[in-house]
Amino acid sequence: MAVSTGRARAAGQTARGRSRRHDRPGRLRRALSTHWYAWAMIAPVVVVMLVLIGWPLARGVYLSLTDATEANIGRTIGVNVIPATYEFVGLDNYLRILTSSLFWDKLLWTVVWTVVCVGLHYGIGLGLAVMLNRRLRLRSLYRVLLILPWAVPAFVAAFIWRYLYNSDYGVINGFLKMAGLSGVGWLDDPTTAKIAVIAVNVWIGVPFMMIAMLGGLQSIPAELYEAAEVDGASAWQRFRAITLPGLRQVSSTVILLGTIWTFNMFPIIFLVTRGGPGSETEILVTYAFREAFTGIRDYAGSAAWGVIILLMLVVLAIGYRRTLRSQGGPW
Repeated sequence: MAVSTGRARAAGQTARGRSRRHDRPGRLRRALSTHWYAWAMIAPVVVVMLVLIGWPLARGVYLSLTDATEANIGRTIGVNVIPATYEFVGLDNYLRILTSSLFWDKLLWTVVWTVVCVGLHYGIGLGLAVMLNRRLRLRSLYRVLLILPWAVPAFVAAFIWRYLYNSDYGVINGFLKMAGLSGVGWLDDPTTAKIAVIAVNVWIGVPFMMIAMLGGLQSIPAELYEAAEVDGASAWQRFRAITLPGLRQVSSTVILLGTIWTFNMFPIIFLVTRGGPGSETEILVTYAFREAFTGIRDYAGSAAWGVIILLMLVVLAIGYRRTLRSQGGPW
């Protein structure tokens, strides 16, 4: 009898618990009812992002799993409708790309390009920020002049630098000839072409790093430097013990953003060297573009390249974030 009573009591409690759970609204429902106005305000933005980003991304992933090319994709010519004849091939495009030496060559150059550019961006930007954070005559003028390269659109800067690098009429070779030196075919040799595009990207990217670092420096309390100076700390010791730790949050953000931007820096490579000589300066994104828009357009292959690039950047961002968290970072 006691056992039966206990079971009945437990069953009653279970039933009441279920009824209370059913009576309580879910987390999503509570959030919608409590913050409905905020959800209503962001709804148009979400819709626009789904249309402009979500749908092309989903379409690209689907095409990467097919054999779609210019020859078999559906199109309309006048009143004639030509149906698509491409087929689903699964992961064949990814296997073909990942097992080719071309992909690994482009990946190696892309990694070198990204690491060198971001390293120079950060180093030069930090040095200029430290300089501009001091009391200088005409400091405002220096700030305006140093930020101008960032204000110039990338494609305009690329065309200007392509003219500067011209072997016959370029300004750089003109100065070399005035100094009694022979001109250099900057864009004709693989090594000099790579140095040339790195120089252009550094010229464009340093101002952003400089402004970000300058903002971070101005947020560090001056009392810390004064106390360290009273204690007899040298300039290098103050920089290492106060400046670098104080810039950790800003540095982590701008390095991640700079890495993503540089990894996908299409206009500089494409407009300055056209990927040449040959395809020596092609990075992953410019090669993916060529797959889709030159020769017999390989839409499926280009989409597969794009998905691989996206996955690499996602893995990089997640790994970078976890590293910062393990070191006590804000992310």
